[in-house]
Amino acid sequence: MYDLVIDGRRVTTETRFPVLNPATGAVVAEAPNATEADLDRAVEVAQAAFRDLSARPEEERRGLCEAMAAKLEAHAEELAQLLTREQGKPLNGLGSRWELGAAVVWARHTCTLSLPVKTIQNDNRGTVELHRKPLGVVGSITPWNFPILIAVWHVVPAVLTGNTVVIKPSPYTPLTTLRFVELMNEVLPAGVLNSLAGDDRAVNLGALMSAHPGIRKIVFTGSSATGQKVAASAAATMKRLTLEMGGNDAGIVLPDADPRTIAEGVFWGAFINNGQTCAAIKRLYVHEDVYDEVCDELVKYARTVSVGDGTEEGTALGPMQNRMQFDKVSRLVADAKTRGRVLIGGEPGEGLFFPPTIIADLEDGVALVDEEQFGPALPIIRYRDIDDAIARANDSPWGLGGSIWSKDIQKARGLALRLETGSAWVNKHVAIQPDAPFGGVKGSGLGTEFGEEGLQEYTDIQVLSY
Repeated sequence: MYDLVIDGRRVTTETRFPVLNPATGAVVAEAPNATEADLDRAVEVAQAAFRDLSARPEEERRGLCEAMAAKLEAHAEELAQLLTREQGKPLNGLGSRWELGAAVVWARHTCTLSLPVKTIQNDNRGTVELHRKPLGVVGSITPWNFPILIAVWHVVPAVLTGNTVVIKPSPYTPLTTLRFVELMNEVLPAGVLNSLAGDDRAVNLGALMSAHPGIRKIVFTGSSATGQKVAASAAATMKRLTLEMGGNDAGIVLPDADPRTIAEGVFWGAFINNGQTCAAIKRLYVHEDVYDEVCDELVKYARTVSVGDGTEEGTALGPMQNRMQFDKVSRLVADAKTRGRVLIGGEPGEGLFFPPTIIADLEDGVALVDEEQFGPALPIIRYRDIDDAIARANDSPWGLGGSIWSKDIQKARGLALRLETGSAWVNKHVAIQPDAPFGGVKGSGLGTEFGEEGLQEYTDIQVLSY
């Protein structure tokens, strides 16, 4: 039985909705449908808990976060099993066990961070100090692709800096988050972390949270379209915002790259989590000198990747998570098949299974190249001139990540710095880490996550002069 947690107590709701296993279509469990009254209550108790938490010394709050990390690690296998059933990703490889392991690593690293008072001036004219103060109640809205990892990204820095949280997971994957919040409440004071859930039919909780006057900050991970709505709704109450939104990341393979050496890294840079990753490679530009070899090596590697039910230990890629995304990928692939050359895949499978699909000989202007497919389909575009490839990579409303693949690290480094992206990588992709700030430029987001810079996003500045 999965319930809301508000003020440290389980809260049942009048209505519930089914959560489906994308591999089988069977109901995993029913989730609670929260009401606007539940949201108001969650914010109220979070505000009360904030007064106590924000007054505690940083070291005491650090201890709470360390206890959260330990609790998460102790229940990692339980949560991984549940995550696979509701999200579809495999248990092994870059799947649920990896996500839980990464969540523990992120939580533990965040516990090491600190925002001490900064002395700007201390002389015979007086002292000027910069203090960072917690905001209040943080509203966390998380997506369905990495539910637990992203919840940790939102919750742990919020608590460390003295904020309290109301979290709402995606209606596609609410169960693991609800259980996560229940576990965290075993080590946190009541009201510090509260959960909501809903199917977004009768009540749009995300919209209500974005507009709620009692919430001081929204941290959102999801689509660009929804992120724009969050920003517009939050404007009236001047909320602080951290928005990590969509991307159409380009990978660029230089003519000196070794196709065999890079094939595995490029494949998983594109197909991690079935391509359902904001910062995955969504389009691959390959120089004409190595074009055919790169295509051949990617196909050769793709043939080694098993697709199946994520609960089966040998599965490398599971189903797509939901019908809406499956239909979008099907539409984009069907169009691309008429414009390019299918190297592997291309035909939807049973249920929500879609095989890794690679389509070559495409051009900018094709929907699969220009749109964010967010699924297991990679378009490959041939180029001749590197300056042209950089310009085409940058000709996008998004700017989350990008990568350059080459034997010449220094040349690749210089080209990577020309990408209009929040993150740029050389000979790797989606290589995020807890001590390196992460965020998008242009339409890919607002604000920063991870590291000291990400921690600062949960605070206001107060300058004290005396």
